[in-house]
Amino acid sequence: MKIEDVLNKTCLIGLSYINTNGDLLKQAQYAGTVITVDKEEGMTIKLMAIPTDGKAEDKKSKKAETPNFHIPASLDAWFIAPKGHYKNAEHHIDIVDPDYFVTWDVVKKKDDTEEGQQEWWEWHPQSQAPRVN
Repeated sequence: MKIEDVLNKTCLIGLSYINTNGDLLKQAQYAGTVITVDKEEGMTIKLMAIPTDGKAEDKKSKKAETPNFHIPASLDAWFIAPKGHYKNAEHHIDIVDPDYFVTWDVVKKKDDTEEGQQEWWEWHPQSQAPRVN
């Protein structure tokens, strides 16, 4: 697979944030469509619109502004997704038949970062395909 092959494909992204001791800090999920790919700059994912509640008199659901999310260009974290309907209310995920699962560990590299100073994180692709329950 080449990096260009994921352009315009849908993906479900799973991130595990890990501290310098190797402890899990949090996990996050995102879903969207790949809108740009660049071997040097990485990939840009247009995240899915998250429905928000409208006013009481507005019967149609409004969509929130959808941000872009940037991930590294490595394809080592990309796995073909099994067909299915994937929902996660906590992370506002609701996607049917995504093309790929993308899984990364985001590892903090320095504990003592002063207020206002750059925090350093490294992205490590997870080498095993995620399991679906």
